[in-house]
Amino acid sequence: MTHYIEYIPIITTIFSAFFFREIFAHYRRTKTTYLLWWTLGVVAFGLGTLTESINVLFGWSQINTKAWYIVGALLGGFPLAQGSVYLLMNRKFANITTILFVTLIIGAGVCVMLSPIVIPDDFAGKLTGKVFEWKWVRLFSIPINIYALIFLVGGAIYSAIRYYAKADHQARFKGNIFIAFGGLLPGIGGTFTRMGHVNVLYVTELVGLTLIYIGYKIIKTNNWKAQNKA
Repeated sequence: MTHYIEYIPIITTIFSAFFFREIFAHYRRTKTTYLLWWTLGVVAFGLGTLTESINVLFGWSQINTKAWYIVGALLGGFPLAQGSVYLLMNRKFANITTILFVTLIIGAGVCVMLSPIVIPDDFAGKLTGKVFEWKWVRLFSIPINIYALIFLVGGAIYSAIRYYAKADHQARFKGNIFIAFGGLLPGIGGTFTRMGHVNVLYVTELVGLTLIYIGYKIIKTNNWKAQNKA
């Protein structure tokens, strides 16, 4: 059973490509900033599972491991969280946090690419950040993921407070709930990865992307209906 789970990222990558095609076409029609960030979130999701697919199909490599860490641990849920920030929060705040965290992610990504690799004695060819000789590069992911956690969950709570009692905004509330949980699941899987259970991440990524897609469809359908009424 464990062997089959290792192939789940291939399914998730294909689903990501399908999702990207739909959400990017939507963004091109509307040109809204939050949709741009959600589109980038889907891209990050797909690139992360693509590196996992490469690992299971072609074996472990240094460059693929570093790419996996950058798009997974560093980018992670940040683009999705930033989409929710642009959708729900003050634009000035959104712009400032974009500059701060994009700069941090780029700097961290450079450090990851430059870090030497040291293979542990018990290495089994799995994707893991433990192979980085510069152990401190893994600390960069902490503030990024905390920020994503705060605004994915915070976005859902904010939606609950602001939109729950408004009948015409129920879809936005429900959609953000799905997106929040979907964005958080890979983070939970990442925690298991740190404990050596990377297969848990593969499952949470597929379920998480599915929830994000459902949330996006809810909001998109509601917006379409509102435009037609107008």
